[in-house]
Amino acid sequence: MKGRGAARGALVALAVAAGLAGGCDQGTKADLPPPPTPGQGRSNAVTAPVGAAAASATATATGAAPAAPAAPRLLCAGQSPRPAPSSGGLTAVAAKGEEPLPANIQFGVGKWVWVNFWAAWCKPCLEEMPRLLGWQQKLRAAGVLIDLAFISIDDDERQLSRFLEAQPGTGVRASYWLPEGAQRAGWLRALGVKETTELPIHAIAAPGGQVTCVIQGAVEDSDYPTIAALFGAKK
Repeated sequence: MKGRGAARGALVALAVAAGLAGGCDQGTKADLPPPPTPGQGRSNAVTAPVGAAAASATATATGAAPAAPAAPRLLCAGQSPRPAPSSGGLTAVAAKGEEPLPANIQFGVGKWVWVNFWAAWCKPCLEEMPRLLGWQQKLRAAGVLIDLAFISIDDDERQLSRFLEAQPGTGVRASYWLPEGAQRAGWLRALGVKETTELPIHAIAAPGGQVTCVIQGAVEDSDYPTIAALFGAKK
């Protein structure tokens, strides 16, 4: 009897132990975060806190408004007017059949002048050229007297000529060329720009001849409202 009672007690103990082990296992699984939903990368699942992911899912499910768009860039804020650079050292280059450019860029003659420094090897420069041409037309339609002058700083004038010849009729088919040397250094120094600065570079001169804005780097479509406000374009 004692042996049978001992065996029964052992069976009861094993059953209790098994039940406890199953409960701990289930509790552990319940405490784990849910697996990432389809479409989420592993990095998102690892780095995103569970609470943040749940909040995002709740906002999406309830149709909450998306985050507000980023504020426009302050392209010209805080810049003091400076005299326009001397226009010396420029060579006017145009594709065959294109109307030749004036010998020099005319500043201070009652209209805005937008100068764009670029090079044929500069991909951001080439990508923004159609944007600049489109903005010129848009600003003129809004009552702004503005000229757009391109200045290439390619190492060889032949690079520039080949580029201009390859452009369609609506592209850039005429540009000034400013070779490396003292005169190029003088232009950039007058604009407060280092010679080692990456292209493109934009300089905007007011009708009176003062440079009121220098932009280092490419402009984007989202910058147009800031540019239009600078020129006082009609809405």
